[in-house]
Amino acid sequence: MLHLRVITPTDRTDDAVRLIEETVGTAHLAVVPGAARDPRGDLVLCDVAREAADQLLAGLRSLGLDKDGAISLENLDLCLSERAERAEADAPGEGADAVVWEQLTDATHEESTLSLTYVAFITLATMIAACGVVLDNAILIVGAMAVGPEFGPLAGICTAVVRRAPRLALRSMVALLVGFAISMVVTVGFSFFMDWQGLFSDDQLDAARPNTNFIYRPDEFSFIVAVLAGIAGTLSLTSAKSGALVGVAISVTTVPAAANAAVAFSYDEYQQAWGSAEQLLLNLLGIVLAGTLTLLAQKWFWAVQRERTAKRSA
Repeated sequence: MLHLRVITPTDRTDDAVRLIEETVGTAHLAVVPGAARDPRGDLVLCDVAREAADQLLAGLRSLGLDKDGAISLENLDLCLSERAERAEADAPGEGADAVVWEQLTDATHEESTLSLTYVAFITLATMIAACGVVLDNAILIVGAMAVGPEFGPLAGICTAVVRRAPRLALRSMVALLVGFAISMVVTVGFSFFMDWQGLFSDDQLDAARPNTNFIYRPDEFSFIVAVLAGIAGTLSLTSAKSGALVGVAISVTTVPAAANAAVAFSYDEYQQAWGSAEQLLLNLLGIVLAGTLTLLAQKWFWAVQRERTAKRSA
């Protein structure tokens, strides 16, 4: 269940309450007249099944409450109520499968913003991966994958395409491209420094590297794994099962490929650099394609579910 809190102008309170009462999957409706001070209005509270939340939010926004009032939604860790159980049973589909589009858009907006923290994480991840490729250390590569924050902007691009949100798409593209550009430039400098200290060498980069040579040798599996990871990552975001994102992060070679390209470039190993760039582009393309198609499939699925529910109610 999710907890919904709405501040509504007094003249629209009845409309908001009526909408909540008519929405299948709601419970525990409470109205506190005149409780809100900024903005002024009434406070309306209720709990709603996750699978019914998206439709209810759309209805509340159509009343203009996101402009003249406020709409807040949060997860409930525990709700002991027979009414809540009935609401979840009446709502269409399963809560774990539901997509709350406003929540997804808000989450990807935050994760796809080019901030100092985002740049720091992707740069540190790329530098860790640089150590991993030179030392042929798979543990460092996995660690770098886990640290990298690049799935946020990729999810933002997918969401923007499905929701037709050009601003989100632009913000995500800027975060993705600028983030990788800065991290790779810094990693080139880091490679020069490590070489000067005698910690990196051209011989290490040219060695067989059985644990990490796949990074600059893209093949069909590079794209296949990226597609599977894109599906898993999107499902993780939309179902609020964020734990799966760690598995997604360590199954694609975006950050390691960027790191290998940067180190190879610093040693004039342009063939390796190009192979790593191909690996990076294949992974990015696979994730975006799979994520977008997954969101479109979920959108279609829930449209069908709502239509069936409406027919049963009629």
